Amino acid sequence: MNTYIDFSEFGERRPVQGGISARSRSGAAFAKTWWGRSFLKAVEQVADAGRLTRGRSYARTGQVISYRMEPGTVAAEVQGSQPRPFISVLALRQLRDDRLDELVDLVRATPGMLGEIAAGALPHTLGPLLLPNTASELDFSCTCPDPGWPCKHVAAVCYIIAERLDEHPRDLLTLRGIELDALIGSVQNESAPADSGDLYGEDTALPKLPKPEFRPAPEDLDAVLLRQALRMTAEDERTAEIGLRQLRSLYRVLDTD
Repeated sequence: MNTYIDFSEFGERRPVQGGISARSRSGAAFAKTWWGRSFLKAVEQVADAGRLTRGRSYARTGQVISYRMEPGTVAAEVQGSQPRPFISVLALRQLRDDRLDELVDLVRATPGMLGEIAAGALPHTLGPLLLPNTASELDFSCTCPDPGWPCKHVAAVCYIIAERLDEHPRDLLTLRGIELDALIGSVQNESAPADSGDLYGEDTALPKLPKPEFRPAPEDLDAVLLRQALRMTAEDERTAEIGLRQLRSLYRVLDTD
């Protein structure tokens, strides 16, 4: 039985300057690729529809100030109605034991799949192993007073991450606690027969080298600390905002050169 929550008692959300705004601008549809949509489908199957609606709104208005992805978790600062941002955490159960072995066996048995993964792609055939199938594989927490699972703040983070998976599907490996180097090592170490006679690996077929991606420096910086630094050298908030836009524009120019 769901407990009624009067969200009006929490007050209006506070506007955010420089937050992470979703690319989707309206409607219930979010994410454009198979991986992004599939991830959202898994979340939406276990979440409250009303909180998801408010989460989409939060994602679109840039209430997610910043987030950091680590193996198994995404921790984010999300601005709500309080002066300080809430700390919202999305967690996925890390793959272990039989399920991890099944993933390694599938990659090893599929020609070219390891090379695809190393290059940044993620084949759809890995979906049943990587996408959460039950509520027990997902967890949500937040410092806000709403006991919802997830609350609108964590829901907003889920929508932002879904759009990230549109561009970087391989990040789902990180969300499942799988390091790329460890996966490559597991596949290669067991793929060659022990008595092959190729002691130095001269006949071993190596995967294609991954193509390095250009990432603007602002994307790897803590958004809150970056804005604080800009404020220290700017006369007012507007000047700091202009400086942030110019910095991002400069790195976009570098990316095209």
